[in-house]
Amino acid sequence: RQPLEGSSQISPKVDTMAINRTLFAKPIAFLKRDFKIAASYRLQFVIQSFNIFLTTFSFFLVSKMFDKQHITLLEPYGGDYFSFVLIGIALTDYLTVSTDTFATEMRNAQIVGTLEALIVTPTSINTILFSSFVYKLLSSSLRTLFYFLLGIFIFGVKLQDINVFLLLLTFLLTLLPFVGLGLLSAAFIIVFKQGSPVSMVMAISSGLLSGVLYPVAVLPSWLKPVSVMLPVTHGLEAIRQILLQGATFTEIDTRLYCLFIFSISFMAIGIYAINKALQVASREGSLLHY
Repeated sequence: RQPLEGSSQISPKVDTMAINRTLFAKPIAFLKRDFKIAASYRLQFVIQSFNIFLTTFSFFLVSKMFDKQHITLLEPYGGDYFSFVLIGIALTDYLTVSTDTFATEMRNAQIVGTLEALIVTPTSINTILFSSFVYKLLSSSLRTLFYFLLGIFIFGVKLQDINVFLLLLTFLLTLLPFVGLGLLSAAFIIVFKQGSPVSMVMAISSGLLSGVLYPVAVLPSWLKPVSVMLPVTHGLEAIRQILLQGATFTEIDTRLYCLFIFSISFMAIGIYAINKALQVASREGSLLHY
C-alpha cells in the first residue's frame, strides 16, 4: 500500500537513553550492592588506609639506603628507587584484584548456592562477572590514588609531564590480560571447585620476574626470557617510562604492541574458558556442587 501523497514515511527512533540505561543498569546495581556491603565494614577502610601508609613508608625507608648512591640500573627510571617501587606496588594492587575477583565471585556463589540461579537469569554470565568487577576496580583505583598522593605530597615523589591518554591506554592494555586470567581462574572454580594453577603461577611469576620491586635487569640471564613473556613486565616498564620520564608513544610503542597481543589472547582464552566451563558443569549437573 502506497503512502498518501504529502505524507512522509516515519522511521522509528532509537531511544539511546533507554539503551544506555539497560546497558549500565546491571553494573550499577552490582556497584551499589558491593558498596553497601563494604560500607557496613567501615573499619576496613581505616585498616586499608593504614596498611597503604605503612607499606609506602616502609619502602620509603628502604629507598633511603640508595639516596646518595648512583645506581646504573635505576637510570632509565630517573634514578629514584622509591618512585620506581611505588609504581610497582600500586599497579600490583590492580592486577591482584583482576585475577581474584571473578574466581571469588564464582566460589561465593557456589558456597551460598546461588550459582545456578545466577546462570538461569536472562543476564549472561559475562555481564554478571564484569559487573561484579566494577566496585573492585574503583576501590583499587582509590587505593592507587592514595599511594600516589602519599608518594607525591608526603614522600616527595616527582612525576614528569604526563600524556594522560597514553597512560590510560597503557594501563588498560596492562589490565586486560589479567582480567582474562581472572576469567580462566573462575572457569577452573566452576569445573574443578578450586582455583586455577595457571593464574597462581602467573601471579607468582609476575611478582618475582616482572620488575615490581627491582629492575628486570638484575635477573639472571636465563630468567630474562621468561620475564619478557609476562604482560606485567611490559606494562610496568611502559607506565614507569610515562610517569618518570615523560615517554611518548614512539618510545614505548613496542611495549604497547606486546600488551595488545597479550590482551587479545588472554581475553579470548578467558571468555572461551568461562563459557565452556558453564557448558561442562551444566551437562554434568555439578553447578550446585562445591
